[in-house]
Amino acid sequence: MGHQFSMAEISKADAARALLRWYAEMGVDETIGRTPADFFAWEPPRAQASAAPPYSRPAPATRTASDRPATGVFASDTALLSADEAVAKAKTIAAACTSFEALGEAVAAFDGCPLKQSAMNTVFADGVPGSDLLIIGEAPGREEDRVGKPFVGRAGQLLDRMLASIGRSREKDTLISNVIYWRPPGNRTPTQLEIAACRPFVDRLIELTAPKAVMLAGGVSTQALLGVSGIMRSRGVWREIETATGARFPALPVFHPAFLLRQPGQKRFAWADLLTLEARLRDG
Repeated sequence: MGHQFSMAEISKADAARALLRWYAEMGVDETIGRTPADFFAWEPPRAQASAAPPYSRPAPATRTASDRPATGVFASDTALLSADEAVAKAKTIAAACTSFEALGEAVAAFDGCPLKQSAMNTVFADGVPGSDLLIIGEAPGREEDRVGKPFVGRAGQLLDRMLASIGRSREKDTLISNVIYWRPPGNRTPTQLEIAACRPFVDRLIELTAPKAVMLAGGVSTQALLGVSGIMRSRGVWREIETATGARFPALPVFHPAFLLRQPGQKRFAWADLLTLEARLRDG
């Protein structure tokens, strides 16, 4: 007689399938090790080791609890940086950039954000530098990390259609970026430390491109650049981004296209916000 499966075994199998479905929905698309990786625990490369090729994915190291650096410590190519040191380094580098191209190169070379250790590509910006519209989203997803450009997945395709509805495109008169330049594992929300490490570059991007208006796509970018939480309440209301140098730029929070894909009933509010944005750009 064949093996008779018990109810307990069937329940475990159902639970495993449910867990796999949840992983897929959360954006987990690969298994690297038998245990979760602690991205604050990467050991810096030894001085005598040859430099790794750009954007190569390092192999996870086996660690014990005593090996792990304290929370708030970032691994760089040369040393362990505290969060404050990473931010200070980003401020110094960003302030020295005098062009969009120089800033892009500086971001690609920056080693103060731990997300870079697990990302395939640096995702800086896409579109026309100096456009009167700058869109700033959250962070790269799987497709963005693969391609190296922001907003190229399903959410990006919707964003392109949204822009087309008001006669705009990234090829002609729009620049697109994010508050984070490397994909968080599993598409999780960026931490405050990760956002802080990238913020000087975001500020400098705004200053160098001097847009007439900044569209903040989603709650993460709105919170990061305006200090305002709750996208449901903040969307559609003009505010000002103040950069580190004191420069001010008008900003309009809107729903992130990924949210609209999940909640299509909210598109009527997105359309109203797009009309508000179009009027501001048209009338100055």
